[in-house]
Amino acid sequence: MEENTSVLGDILEMQGFDISPELTYPLFFLLLFVYCSLLFSNLGVLAVIIAEKSLHQPMYLLFCNLSVNDLIGNTVLLPQLMAHVLSTERFITYSQCVIQAFYSHTFGSASHMILVIMAIDRYVAICHPLRYSSIMTTRAVIGLSVVAWGFSLVLVSVLIGLTVRLTRCRSVLQNAYCDNASLFKLSCEDVSVNNIYGLFFTVLLFTCSMGGILLTYVKIAVICWMRKNKEMNNRALQTCASHLVLYLIMLWSGFLTIILHRFPKYPDLRKIAYILFHVVPGSLNPIIYGMQTTSLRHKITQILKKKPIIF
Repeated sequence: MEENTSVLGDILEMQGFDISPELTYPLFFLLLFVYCSLLFSNLGVLAVIIAEKSLHQPMYLLFCNLSVNDLIGNTVLLPQLMAHVLSTERFITYSQCVIQAFYSHTFGSASHMILVIMAIDRYVAICHPLRYSSIMTTRAVIGLSVVAWGFSLVLVSVLIGLTVRLTRCRSVLQNAYCDNASLFKLSCEDVSVNNIYGLFFTVLLFTCSMGGILLTYVKIAVICWMRKNKEMNNRALQTCASHLVLYLIMLWSGFLTIILHRFPKYPDLRKIAYILFHVVPGSLNPIIYGMQTTSLRHKITQILKKKPIIF
């Protein structure tokens, strides 16, 4: 088929990973274990928060946002990736690919925005503990959550909308998953608008994310240094260290994915970075935030220690 002709079919072929036969099943079961762990931990945190009335507080609503986002992002990616690991023929319809790209980019955008809200929550809790309940009310957290999701959905809708309008002339997706860059590379039209908006999208998202995180952490550090309160400093370190580590992992894996799209010589490294961007935060979030938050940790521990009733 010539490059300048339009592809009328709705079926795309995905490049995927080049996996040797002896590694196929070990990789499949590794991905299955990771996905099941993600489901168990995130659904477990959600179930405990929903079931326990004492946890119906603003801070735990943020945990729910994070868990729901992790479940969406990884459910969109991992089951299909596992199926493609076992199959030698990797096909997907164009509409399914668009949906996967939409939810995948929404996951990435929402992850950044939710972590910014959590940084604000930590700043208020550490620096203004007496005013925390009056500032971070349920209404305030719901409002911030709506802004975070709305901001992400609007940006991603425009991003994917600009790609869907393009006429395709290729049917092979040079990737193991669907994302915006891989989709608009299927077109032979001028994609300057897509590249410009993609750059705007990335700069805006990372500026909001990094700016918000940096501002809150600088304020926390300054107040801790000025007050020289050992107990407060220890609490701040314990609370913020895990949040910062997870944010940096997500940030750099996201950066790698974006940068490596400009270096086609390293396709497998780009794919691995993208998968890590989804999997690592989604696996660690419920463990770190669930175990570090005293009330939630106690509730989980109580549930695990309950003995089964024998009739």
